[in-house]
Amino acid sequence: MKEEDYSKSVEVFSGSPWEAEIIRGLLENNGIRCVIKDGILGTLAPYIAPAVSVLVVDREYEAAKEIIQSRNEQKAD
Repeated sequence: MKEEDYSKSVEVFSGSPWEAEIIRGLLENNGIRCVIKDGILGTLAPYIAPAVSVLVVDREYEAAKEIIQSRNEQKAD
């Protein structure tokens, strides 16, 4: 399996650590590899870093945003 170059990564989500984990699972289940930035800090000291970010490589940004948008629309129903 080829390693992704996350030096050209973009944020597709920012929120609480548990929401970020849900988004990460959703993206990975749809074949999009991602990483959580500040995940440990957000879990250990949420008052210091209340939001964590989910990052994807820039070429997968649009697909990731569509998946997240679809989730948000389903959640609103």
